[in-house]
Amino acid sequence: MKEEKKHILVVDDDTRICDLLEKFLNKNGYLISTVHNAEQARRLLLGLEFDLIILDVMMPGESGIELTVDLRKNNKTPILLLTARGEAEDRILGLEAGADDYLPKPFEPMELLLRIQAILRRTSEISLNRNKDNPILSFGDVSFDTERNELWDNGKLIYLTSSEVKIMQFFSQSVGIPITRFDLIKAMQNDGKNMNDRAVDVQITRLRRKIEKKTKEPRYLQTIRGIGYMLTAD
Repeated sequence: MKEEKKHILVVDDDTRICDLLEKFLNKNGYLISTVHNAEQARRLLLGLEFDLIILDVMMPGESGIELTVDLRKNNKTPILLLTARGEAEDRILGLEAGADDYLPKPFEPMELLLRIQAILRRTSEISLNRNKDNPILSFGDVSFDTERNELWDNGKLIYLTSSEVKIMQFFSQSVGIPITRFDLIKAMQNDGKNMNDRAVDVQITRLRRKIEKKTKEPRYLQTIRGIGYMLTAD
């Protein structure tokens, strides 16, 4: 049976970029829909499901960052941000907003393709694990399914970005063992990320908001002074 094409939504006010991406990604086996602002994207998302959203940051009106924050309230579709700003602080803002990845403009089409493939591969790997008997890590009312890569809080599924999933996978293999920032950076770089100490700290802060009752007094995702971090469980 022929595999169904993955459907990608491209949101960019630059019609030239939309046209180029549509032609390039169509040629590489993807189904593409394009819109040019946040309002159009919302209307399309009301009626269609997508496998990935490619979202420009610098759009007139509502920015890509603002749209990402809003979508993350109830939409779990992976988001790849395109940004003309390559500064680390801008990339961190994108991750904090809930994006799965980012790519500075201008970019090589092949690099975009590889990042798309990496995001969709992680999504597929999560789906393939749905029917397994899964070991669970518990953090009070919160639990992490280590096979499905799902975080639950009192029966409610909590969205994790691909970066957060990668970190939780890494911690889950070493529960109760301190992990250095260097090891976390290395793990994320192996996943195609350009990470540094600050970016790792941002990811930890985001995870604590989802796991801990008191983020300023973490019980489960602890800071180990002079080393890095350690994940504990009940």
